[in-house]
Amino acid sequence: MDNDTILQGQWDQLKGQIRQQWGKLTDDDVERIHGERQELVGILKERYGRTEKEIEAEVADFLDSVNSKLQGEPA
Repeated sequence: MDNDTILQGQWDQLKGQIRQQWGKLTDDDVERIHGERQELVGILKERYGRTEKEIEAEVADFLDSVNSKLQGEPA
């Protein structure tokens, strides 16, 4: 599965993990994101003041880890 498919398809299951990973996100932020990668990246840029490239890399690493767990691979 690609990362965008994971984010959209597993959104309800990932919300808690996303809040743990990025503690500055509010419940409202999570509801706004609703599984959309670009929305997640945009909100994380606002909350953390990092570049889009940095945030994209963090999100990709997070989703790669989730994908590995879904496939039963060690993280």
